[in-house]
Amino acid sequence: MLPQRQLLRGAPRFAARLRSPVLQRRLASSTPQAGENAFVRERRAVKEHAASTTALWRKISLFGVPPCLLLAGFNAYTLWNEHWEHWSHMPPLEERVEYPYQNIRSRNYSWGDGDKTLFWNESVNYHNHDKVK
Repeated sequence: MLPQRQLLRGAPRFAARLRSPVLQRRLASSTPQAGENAFVRERRAVKEHAASTTALWRKISLFGVPPCLLLAGFNAYTLWNEHWEHWSHMPPLEERVEYPYQNIRSRNYSWGDGDKTLFWNESVNYHNHDKVK
């Protein structure tokens, strides 16, 4: 009943709209050929700025970043080789002094033999139980 009532109430208004010769324009500018207003100019300026900024960052990304990455990689490679060259001059791991504060174990680890950490590296780390008091 309620939908029928709404249709009956709205019918005269709908019929009046159909009969009126002049259609009302809504949500449009007052003149159809307004041309370019301030809003359109501002939006076009924003698009031009975005296009130029995008082009700039594309050039920086393509032509600036790869040389920087190559230089950084070369620097890291050089430092890596210098580091291991320094290690080659040190005495063997077995002959180095093992201080009491190194390799402190309050309890064994739950993996392996219980003495090596997860990040144990045989070429760098050494632990001799007989040297520590």
